[in-house]
Amino acid sequence: MPLLENRYRYADLGLLLLRLGLGVMMVVHGYPKLMGGPEKWTALGGEMRHLGINFAPAAWGLAAAIAETIGGQLLALGLLFRWACGALLITMLVAAVSHLAVGEGFGDYSHALENGIVFLGLLLIGPGKYSVDQQVFPPSRKRY
Repeated sequence: MPLLENRYRYADLGLLLLRLGLGVMMVVHGYPKLMGGPEKWTALGGEMRHLGINFAPAAWGLAAAIAETIGGQLLALGLLFRWACGALLITMLVAAVSHLAVGEGFGDYSHALENGIVFLGLLLIGPGKYSVDQQVFPPSRKRY
């Protein structure tokens, strides 16, 4: 099936570019939050109130900062890829809900929503062959 193989020739390269680009951007957004310390974590984690969760805001904020920073690094590497995508997806959904809950418009919540959609898609697709996961946990059968 040469036609089918041709069709997906650049799929893994495309996944690599998505992983690297989004991963680096998540690290750039998450690192200041992670380094902000307990005051920043508490403010960030306080957004969980929009989901009815009012306890341990510093812990939730730290979890979000770790998801963005470490999750972004794992995403770029393609290491523990689906776990990283899941953590980033949850973080983006909470961010979108937080923007919506305070009455902000589409321009304010759309970035988080768009990223969440991409992370869900990547979670389903997988990291591609140019990833650490592919080297450490090779698939047992051909993907296409």
